[in-house]
Amino acid sequence: MRSVVPALIATGAWALVTGVATVRIGLDVGPALAMSAFVYAGSAQLASLPLMAAGAPVWLILLTATIVNMRFVIFSAGLHPYFRHLSLTRRLILGYLTSDLGYLLVIRRWGGGAHPGPADTRQVWFFLGLAVANWLTWQSMSVVGILLADRIPTNWGMDFIGVLALITLVAPSLTDSPSLVGVLVASIVAVLAHDLPMKLSVLVGVLAGVAAAIVTEMVRERRGAAR
Repeated sequence: MRSVVPALIATGAWALVTGVATVRIGLDVGPALAMSAFVYAGSAQLASLPLMAAGAPVWLILLTATIVNMRFVIFSAGLHPYFRHLSLTRRLILGYLTSDLGYLLVIRRWGGGAHPGPADTRQVWFFLGLAVANWLTWQSMSVVGILLADRIPTNWGMDFIGVLALITLVAPSLTDSPSLVGVLVASIVAVLAHDLPMKLSVLVGVLAGVAAAIVTEMVRERRGAAR
């Protein structure tokens, strides 16, 4: 339970901020609720909303959301050894429920070994319980943000609380040079690119971070092969 509470705090804070932002850019309550339920990806929503508000073309909005969500391909690859024995239907359900924080907690708890075996019943239920709790927290707090968008003061700093909780969870997982370099480069580039038109700083930062992580990994592998 101790490992879950910080995750739910971060999820709730991000969901509230995302719900408020969704309405304040001009979406009606109905589409905002549908976006929360069907997209269920806070970072993609927050990256797409400024583009929508700026009147960016649909292809650019979809491209941004796709690139931001590419990390879920990595998540799926990391979780596949644990859940490959489950039916396709169950894996699709778990895939929909997978989140950044849920993935980090599962990998941290199970070790993320080089050759992990299929999860036992206890581990499957741990992941499912965490995923459902995370989903319920996201949807409920997102609804609160959507319905009370005009009543929630912008100076509450809920997004800052979410950032702090997210950093607390992510920091222990940054254990190798590619991930550290990727996060550092993405953060710096996103800040430097803040004034780009149509709020493209997030997209540019993500692309730069991914590229930096790939290059760092290639350099590390070459150095290892040369020894």
